[in-house]
Amino acid sequence: MILIADGGSTKADWIAIDSNKEEAFRVRTLGLNPAIVSEEELSNRIVNMFQLMNIKENVQEIHFYGAGCGTPKPIQILKTILESIFINAKIFIAEDMLAAVYAASGKEPALVCILGTGSNSCYFNGIEMEMLTASLGYILMDEASGNYFGKKLIIDYFYNKMPLKIAKSFEEEFDLDADHIKKNLYRETNPNMYLASFAKFMFEFKEDKYIKRIIKKGFQEFFKYRILPYNKTAETPIYFIGSIAHYFRDILEKIAKKNNLVITDVIQRPIDNLLEYHKNNIN
Repeated sequence: MILIADGGSTKADWIAIDSNKEEAFRVRTLGLNPAIVSEEELSNRIVNMFQLMNIKENVQEIHFYGAGCGTPKPIQILKTILESIFINAKIFIAEDMLAAVYAASGKEPALVCILGTGSNSCYFNGIEMEMLTASLGYILMDEASGNYFGKKLIIDYFYNKMPLKIAKSFEEEFDLDADHIKKNLYRETNPNMYLASFAKFMFEFKEDKYIKRIIKKGFQEFFKYRILPYNKTAETPIYFIGSIAHYFRDILEKIAKKNNLVITDVIQRPIDNLLEYHKNNIN
């Protein structure tokens, strides 16, 4: 049996494939970002999923694509945990950007972008990913991501820059006590996921001028730092992966057009496309 996992910071989607290349089952765990989540918690999030534990000795391969898996240290942390649980499996770990490539363009050259809890981009030349800069995560980068917009909403609320009508709804939906916010940001696990939870609020007011202005500014920043430096033309396919891109596709396409580029497709969840890629490439 083979396990394929698309592991974001908020959630991780798992699909099991049997010897006939057929889907056996799929489950979802909490996010498994080894750059943010402790080793104990990473392990707990896996072993508490009984569907995975029921087949742990039958798994021969695991292909795990995850947020936070772009450098050797977090990769090794996660690999050690997976090896201790799935004792008979060969473990292959790569960053979530590669999963986005396989799910979007397969083996064809394209610009591929992630706009989910976090954000990133690369140019895939048909053989390997080309990335102009490292991703330093939710504090320093992640333009136009869920945590980026969540941070913006909180800041505007506390600086009284949010329209009163929206501010009232914001207060009703979230616990905005300053101590509560600071506790979640500085003392709890997954502060990026916590910030991204506020971004869901934008979906309810996506037609409001204030929300549209925030989204447009965030998307333009993403294009400025994560797409335009590749110097590609409008003929280059551009794919976006993630819920932020999915729910605000109309605005995203307008920003792309403003920058003389055209979006080929937006994929909310890459796991199904990733499954097809692996089924077509299993020996």
